[in-house]
Amino acid sequence: MTALVTAARTSFDPLGAGALLIGVLAVCLGIGAVLGLAAGSIGIGIAIGSIVGVPASIAAVYFRYRSVF
Repeated sequence: MTALVTAARTSFDPLGAGALLIGVLAVCLGIGAVLGLAAGSIGIGIAIGSIVGVPASIAAVYFRYRSVF
C-alpha cells in the first residue's frame, strides 16, 4: 500500500527549486542593471530588478512545483 502511494507522488527537489529561485533572480537583476545603465544609474536599475525579481522567482518556483503539493 505504501509503495502505491509514494509512487504516485512526484518528489520535491529543494536543490532544483533553489537553483531556479537564484537563476530567475539573477536574470532579473541583470536586466535591471542593463536598463539602469541605459537610464544612467546602475544602482537604481539593480534595485528595481530585485523588486521585480523576488516575486518573479517565487512565482517561477511555484509554477514549476505546483503539482507536488
